[in-house]
Amino acid sequence: MTDPTSREIRGLMIPVTGGRVLLPNATVAEVITYSVPEKIADAPDWLLGRLSWRGWRLPLFSFSMLSGAASKEGYSNAKVAVLKALGGNAKMPFLAMLAQGFPRLTTITPDLLIPTGDESAHPPGVHAQVLVRDDQAVIPNLGQIEALVAQAMVA
Repeated sequence: MTDPTSREIRGLMIPVTGGRVLLPNATVAEVITYSVPEKIADAPDWLLGRLSWRGWRLPLFSFSMLSGAASKEGYSNAKVAVLKALGGNAKMPFLAMLAQGFPRLTTITPDLLIPTGDESAHPPGVHAQVLVRDDQAVIPNLGQIEALVAQAMVA
């Protein structure tokens, strides 16, 4: 007999402009207060700049602008979710994502995660659109986001 709790994941619902991003709790290193980032020359609009965090200079991106859900960001209640990078790039072990408030901890099970929308085509940075209980959320494609950030920082 399998343990039904073994398929549970602790997740974070992170508010972003125009929606929510759902990530495994283990992906988020810390949530910090927003501070004005250092600009990156010739960066796309969604790459907001660099922030200092624990000795690192993290690229700060707007998920909403990257995915096309918003054309600009608000900063009045902004926070920053520091994400653990998954790509193995030693120069970029963390990324920073702009959030609109504090994330909410949630428990995810397969029966609570319902795909929505067209599963064949997604905007940049989007892996899936889902419904969790009564909340719509987006599961980001972190590998693609990391690659886009790295490419934008080189250009």
